[in-house]
Amino acid sequence: MRMATDELVAALAADLRPVRRIAPVWRRTLMWLLISLPAAGLVAWQAGLRPDLAARLADSRFLLTEVACLLTAISGCYAALCAELPDQRGWKLWLPLAPLALWLGTLGAQCWDVFLRLGPSGLVLTEDTMCLPAIVEGGLVPALVMVVLLRRGGRFRATHACLCGGLAAAAMGAAALQFYHVEDAAIMVIVWQLGAVMLLSLLAGLLGRIFLRPARPPITL
Repeated sequence: MRMATDELVAALAADLRPVRRIAPVWRRTLMWLLISLPAAGLVAWQAGLRPDLAARLADSRFLLTEVACLLTAISGCYAALCAELPDQRGWKLWLPLAPLALWLGTLGAQCWDVFLRLGPSGLVLTEDTMCLPAIVEGGLVPALVMVVLLRRGGRFRATHACLCGGLAAAAMGAAALQFYHVEDAAIMVIVWQLGAVMLLSLLAGLLGRIFLRPARPPITL
C-alpha cells in the first residue's frame, strides 16, 4: 500500500507546471486604470470636446461630480478584484457605495438648488437617449480589460465581481461622457447617465457569470 501511494503521488506531481502568483489587487487596479483612462479619454476626444469645457472645469460642482464618478470607477474595479479572491475582507466589496453616494448626493443637491430657484419647472425631464450608447462606448475598453483581469483571478464571488466590474466600466464611460456631452441638468444626469450606469452594472452582474463561472470546489478524499 505504501508503494502504491508513493507511485500515485509521483504520478500526480510529474505533470505539474509552475504557477505564477497573481499580482496584488492594488497593482491590477492600477493596471486597469492606466489602460481604461486613456481609452475613455480617446473616446471623448474623438467625439469632440464640449466648447465650454474650460468653464466647466472651473466649476467646483462639475469637478466634484467628475471626481465622484472617477472614484466610483476606481473603487468598483478594486472591489471587483477583491470579490474574486477568498482572502479579501468583506468590507472591501462595498467600497464603491461611498463615492456612488457622493455622486448621487452631489447631483441631488444641484436638483434641490434648481427647485428652489425655478420651482418644479426647473426639473422637467426630456429625452436624452444618447447617454446609454455613449456610456457603453466609453466603457467598452474598461469592460474588456476587466473581463481579462477577472478571468485570471479566483472567480470566487463571481456575481459580485461582475456587478462591481460593470459599475467600474460604466462609471468610466460616464466620466468620459461629461467631457463632450453638453447636458448638465442634474435631473437629466441622474436619470439618463447615472441610471444608465446602474442598468449596465445590473446587467453585468446578471450576465457576467457566463464569462466568469465560479471555480469548482476542491475534491477531498
